[in-house]
Amino acid sequence: MSPEDAVLAVAATSLADGDIVTDRDILESYRFDRSTGSEAGQPFAVVFPRSAEQVSAVMRACAHHRVPVVPRGAGSGLTGGSNAIDGSLIICMERMREVLDVDVSNGYVETQPGIYNTELRDHVAKFGLWYAPDPASKDFCSIGGNVNTNAGGLCCVKYGVTRDAVLGLEVVLPDGRITRIGRRSIKGVAGYDLTALMVGSEGTLGIVTMARLRLRPLPPPATTVVAVFDDIGTAGRAVEDIMRRTTPSILEILDRTTMQAVEKWRPSGLPADAGALLLAQTDLPGAAGAADADVILAACEAAGAVEAYRSEDQEQSEMLMGARRMAIPALEALGDWLLDDVSVPRSRFAESVLRIEEIAQRRDVMIASFGHAGDGNLHPTIVIPRGDADAAARALLAFDDILEVAIHMGGSVTGEHGVGLLKRRALAEELDEPARDLHVRIKEAIDPLGILNPGKSLPRW
Repeated sequence: MSPEDAVLAVAATSLADGDIVTDRDILESYRFDRSTGSEAGQPFAVVFPRSAEQVSAVMRACAHHRVPVVPRGAGSGLTGGSNAIDGSLIICMERMREVLDVDVSNGYVETQPGIYNTELRDHVAKFGLWYAPDPASKDFCSIGGNVNTNAGGLCCVKYGVTRDAVLGLEVVLPDGRITRIGRRSIKGVAGYDLTALMVGSEGTLGIVTMARLRLRPLPPPATTVVAVFDDIGTAGRAVEDIMRRTTPSILEILDRTTMQAVEKWRPSGLPADAGALLLAQTDLPGAAGAADADVILAACEAAGAVEAYRSEDQEQSEMLMGARRMAIPALEALGDWLLDDVSVPRSRFAESVLRIEEIAQRRDVMIASFGHAGDGNLHPTIVIPRGDADAAARALLAFDDILEVAIHMGGSVTGEHGVGLLKRRALAEELDEPARDLHVRIKEAIDPLGILNPGKSLPRW
């Protein structure tokens, strides 16, 4: 019996028949995540466990027979982190979707990993509670994937990224053992912070089967500030000034190319002829919120905004924020796309966006820049005419150029999407030699057989 057949035999004794798929046509839809430009191999099967015990049984068999495993959630990743490799088994968590507990007194929720971000937020809202991390893909990304990539979102400027919300995890280790790490209490510093290590490890150290997530009280309705600028460099300087004065709950930026793409795809009333747009929100209540909005307005006007106003219309505010979340599908409608994700110090934000504009001109490619301006996290997206091989080659060069800008500015080659397959070489440039060595040693210590999501996330040089 082959190692693959032996693993499937164990899976058949642990999972229901419909939770094991070997049909090639179906497997094809589980080979790739949502990224472009990342390679993918051919798996021999995909399994859909419904409990940690089922994951454990399959993982033990894979370890025994040294079969590589690729964990997968909703497949919404953007760096190839859940792409299949040849001869791998995909363990897909999409059927583990139960909310296990909402502890109102202690302010946390325990959930299986397959539930979508929006579904979880809607569930805890019934208890008057709020889960803060909100990626733009929140309607179709899973909590497990958010944990694996340490996802951020629009609210992270004030409330932090996924790691800041994770109190504890249940994880199946590469040898099949199940462990619970973290805590239920607000404070706890016993031992190494294995929970923080697991968050953002992109499925290379373990498979998350439960996440215990910190909740907050539902915030009051937000006050929205809209500011229009002639160019994105001026808007970037406004961002730096805003963050010196206050901390908004959201601070987003869109350049002209992004606004024009959104308006073409789904008209939303954006000022598409302007150079850049800032969208800011404050969720402070009452008079405090109004005063905070005034601070943001003053910073925008001082930086040279051609128009800046406070939106008193909740419907308009929701439309504008919805337009920001539509940036990726709008750009996707224009052609093939290559989404970058870099983070720079706020003091160098304006300089960075101007450097990215220079890259677009030098490489003769379209780059739409948007992102979470308040924490310096940009998503420059390169749009390529479909079928244009020369443009595709220039796009790859521009992609690497943007990563070099981030490193030069003292930032990071990824702010929230992860390393996956696309950024392993760039990560090696960002880390010094001792840090690269530590990454390799940690992987070898936890996964000595190297079977869990091999070839992903680690620096490559």
